[in-house]
Amino acid sequence: MKHLTETQRDALTELANLGVGRAAASLSRMVAEPIHLAVPAVDVMRRITAIKLLDEREQAAGLVAVGQGFRGPFSGRALLIFPEARSLELVRAVVGQEPSLEEIADLEQEALAEIGNVILNGFLGTIANLLARPLYTALPCVERGTGGVILGGSAEKELEPDAPVLFLQIDFTIRSRDIRGYIAVLMNFHSLEALEALVEEFVIRLTGSTAAP
Repeated sequence: MKHLTETQRDALTELANLGVGRAAASLSRMVAEPIHLAVPAVDVMRRITAIKLLDEREQAAGLVAVGQGFRGPFSGRALLIFPEARSLELVRAVVGQEPSLEEIADLEQEALAEIGNVILNGFLGTIANLLARPLYTALPCVERGTGGVILGGSAEKELEPDAPVLFLQIDFTIRSRDIRGYIAVLMNFHSLEALEALVEEFVIRLTGSTAAP
């Protein structure tokens, strides 16, 4: 698989941080608390590699994801992913209380969908604006399973093991809790090439030079 150049990776990391920064501002307004989100790492890898990375980092724990399809000059599906235990921490942090297990079961699905909607829309919307191209998003849905299931292991998602994934680690600080999650953007090779071309245009607009290998 073709790897990003260092300049493209730096540009995508900057775009991602601007996107999650916008999402953090929206979440902060929702909960009336400062929220910090950061993207320390961005890379493009094969789907099978992303699955292995998730399973190794989270020790094959159950995962929860909020997925949202998008289409435009590049199309695919964006996923906000957490280990299941961390997703409950995030819900508790956002609702601002310590609900019982019964209460949190009722709250979790709705709260996660709303959190995912804010973060993914902030992420995708900012990237679309900075790349000067429209993206149209679908409604979010909550998914559960292993890394293989979340990242397209089921037959109906029709993704090959070598299909590209734009993979981001995302760090949250909210109500004194530190929560690690991930954003994975599933694409086909045509969409990845389109994204790389738009990132190249973005770099040229900013620097006046191309993204050197």
